[in-house]
Amino acid sequence: MSETRLEFNDEQGRRVIRVDKDLFTIGRKSENDLQLTGKEVSREHAEIFRQNGGFVLRDKDSRYGTFVNGDRITGEKKLESLDRIRCGGTDPELLFISQEVGAVERVTDLAVGDLRQMSSLLEGLRAMSSSRVLEEVLALVLDSALDVSGAERGFIMLADAEGNLEFKLGRARGRRTLSGTAFKTSRRIPEQVFFSGRPQIVMDMLEGDWAGQHGETIAMGIRNVLCVPLRLVRFAERHDSSPEEERRIGVLYLDSTDKGNLASTVTSTALETLATEAAVAIENTKLYREALEKARMEQEMNIAAEMQQSLLPPRKRTGKGFQAVGAMSACRSIGGDFFDYLDLPGGCVGFVLCDVSGKGAPAALMTAMIQGVFRGHAQDAPGPAAVMSRVNQVLARRESRSHFATGFYGMLWPDGRFVSSNAGHNPPFLVALDGSVRRFEKGGLPLGMFERAAYEEEEVTLAPGDTLVVFSDGLSEAANALDEEYGEDRLMTSVAAESHLEPDALLELLLSRVRGFVGDCAQADDMTALVVRRSAAAGASV
Repeated sequence: MSETRLEFNDEQGRRVIRVDKDLFTIGRKSENDLQLTGKEVSREHAEIFRQNGGFVLRDKDSRYGTFVNGDRITGEKKLESLDRIRCGGTDPELLFISQEVGAVERVTDLAVGDLRQMSSLLEGLRAMSSSRVLEEVLALVLDSALDVSGAERGFIMLADAEGNLEFKLGRARGRRTLSGTAFKTSRRIPEQVFFSGRPQIVMDMLEGDWAGQHGETIAMGIRNVLCVPLRLVRFAERHDSSPEEERRIGVLYLDSTDKGNLASTVTSTALETLATEAAVAIENTKLYREALEKARMEQEMNIAAEMQQSLLPPRKRTGKGFQAVGAMSACRSIGGDFFDYLDLPGGCVGFVLCDVSGKGAPAALMTAMIQGVFRGHAQDAPGPAAVMSRVNQVLARRESRSHFATGFYGMLWPDGRFVSSNAGHNPPFLVALDGSVRRFEKGGLPLGMFERAAYEEEEVTLAPGDTLVVFSDGLSEAANALDEEYGEDRLMTSVAAESHLEPDALLELLLSRVRGFVGDCAQADDMTALVVRRSAAAGASV
């Protein structure tokens, strides 16, 4: 080798400066042979000069000093091959390479410098990946790879859910993002590397069979290619399992117009290390993004739950001749059940409880719509059957056949007259003072299934002390760890035995017994119940 030079990395990337003068100056002034811009660099900081066939470094009374291999020099210091020089003790670190360094020693030395630079870059990559967007992380990975390898350009492709490679980002030297949404080169090499999991190095695209397979790439002047897989390796936690499990998430591709520029074994090893760390950083970024999205969704669901609760009436209601209490417990943040009290002409009060098919947000939206339709049509309808018919028509005409609703609607007059209609819902219990139980089954099909569905109604007179319990199947079908359902028989027995309790206490008892039966099992469906009692005497309106 016939040259002496300084090699280092700075904000411009990897740089090589030849020391081809008898006196080579270093400092902050633009007139220096090597201009450094660090805060601790003096205007005329140091100089390198020839002496007795070698080179000597001289500090020029700099304020923050000149360092060789970590030690501050006083005056002059003879330089040896691979000495590390710092001006002011800060980056960049200059690697001095003398004429006597052989090819093997040079490769080793360059690898040491590359790995040192890569280590600092990866340290920052690990620290920042979790809080950066994916494109920023990919840019940092590519810039690191270009600095380490000396390649001219590179790109990253990541696998989608089906395992197909998608172009994500391309970069060139100088930290430049390449325009476009694709990379102008053959996809053959990236796909082979991804599916095989083995790195691939092409020394010269013009040699062998490469020319026939990669004509487009060669036409661009590309000669040297290095491609490594991005893979996640998880080491097994059990002694009897395989030592590691690998999952490939994409590829890192680099190329150059110089023949063999990327062929160093040490460089390829360093890039494989970088690719492994990059895969972790990319995956962490995705997980961080998913966590943010999950947190956003949870916040939105909490707001939706608050809004849904605000649509429900106050838990307790008393009026002329009745006391009522209701509760809705969603199995998720928001549910598909609702209950409501409707003030009607003539001192009449309507009681409605509906259960929409499905769970979560779709069911909750359907619930809000049905609740609004009930309120809109109940005021001028002659009776419960007419209300059910109108609500059914509205839902059926919206063609939301994937969602339907069961429901029970009853109208209570101050004199105890009670008229109801049941749209495919669990028949409510009416418990008299003597303990006898009656169920309300007359009505029709669930709401929203068939536009022309007809609905019937039945009429009874509630005596003072009679108790009506309306419930959703979330109570009767609640299952325990043995997959045994609570059942309507248990529910009816509890209602009949405890009907002497105040409505609020009776409702709480029913819910607590269902929850006690289920135990630690997760709630599988929304649980809603409504208890209405005919008062012994007419009460005052709230």
